[in-house]
Amino acid sequence: MDKKTNENAHKHILEDGTVIEHCHEHAHSHTHQNTKAVINRLARAIGHLEKVKRMVENGEDCSEVLIQLSAVRSAINNTGKIILQDHIEHCLVDAVESGDLEAIEDLNEAIERFIK
Repeated sequence: MDKKTNENAHKHILEDGTVIEHCHEHAHSHTHQNTKAVINRLARAIGHLEKVKRMVENGEDCSEVLIQLSAVRSAINNTGKIILQDHIEHCLVDAVESGDLEAIEDLNEAIERFIK
């Protein structure tokens, strides 16, 4: 990759630890309209997850731990929905307008991983 391409490179780390690095030929900007909402939802998910950790450390009832884990999953899924909607409405439109058709492939891959 040349210097200009490296500026647009980004990494994905797979569940097995494999690192995939690639770049887009026509990098687009990432303007996020819902950054504050996403950060707030992530903070809520982190709080739920910290509670799960404390519950496990304290030997609390498994049923209660599972209920709290469902709250974590819900918070993460709802955060993902906001990010996806924002991405489609802004980033993807910008990418297509700038000729970055690889962004559509990246979105499809991200959706596949998110819904697994």
